[in-house]
Amino acid sequence: MLTKKDKAKIIEEFARTPNDTGSPEVQIALLTHRILALTEHLNIHKHDEHCRHGLLNLVGRRSRHKAYLKEINPERYHEVIGRLGLRK
Repeated sequence: MLTKKDKAKIIEEFARTPNDTGSPEVQIALLTHRILALTEHLNIHKHDEHCRHGLLNLVGRRSRHKAYLKEINPERYHEVIGRLGLRK
């Protein structure tokens, strides 16, 4: 689970302007951290199907954000992918 401090830190790290919370870079970073937390949860609770469904929704949403960012600015896309350690 992301705390307010963790979320603010992620936003500060990936924001393009001081009050930027909606750019694709920030959204991808926030979704990535939520996905990692749910993945850890599922490693412990293997039969939590409700959580698994939510995880798949988050992965799909992140995938759409990545596709959008790649379309509008490939340089920023590659930078974010590299910083987060994601596959294409």
